[in-house]
Amino acid sequence: MWLQRTIRLAPFPRGFHLVTDRITSALPEMSRVQTGLLHVFIRHTSAALTLNENADLDVRYDLETALNHLVPEDLPFDHTSEGPDDMPAHVKASLLGSSLLIPVGNGRLMLGTWQGIHLCEHRNHAPPREIVLTLHGE
Repeated sequence: MWLQRTIRLAPFPRGFHLVTDRITSALPEMSRVQTGLLHVFIRHTSAALTLNENADLDVRYDLETALNHLVPEDLPFDHTSEGPDDMPAHVKASLLGSSLLIPVGNGRLMLGTWQGIHLCEHRNHAPPREIVLTLHGE
């Protein structure tokens, strides 16, 4: 089976947001996949996706703090036409990446106990985000 679907997420505030349930609920067909892969791709250059801790909210805040330390908004960027958070958002998105490849088994994502899919929103006032989901399996 090959299946591709695009989901649109309402704007999130800046930070890391658990979206695992939104992704899985968009793919009820996954319940029929015994062995497969899910490719998750965000169609934006100022937001990213990551797999990380899904239980303790402090992890999400600490990830945001660490990235802000690595890529501060006061660096002398040339690309500033879209505001001071735009170029840092592009750098952060490049560091984290735009896609994830997750194994599927017995009708579900084969995530570890404490893993979840996070939308990493790097803009202060972000637009809605689109995520392309491509499921392949049998």
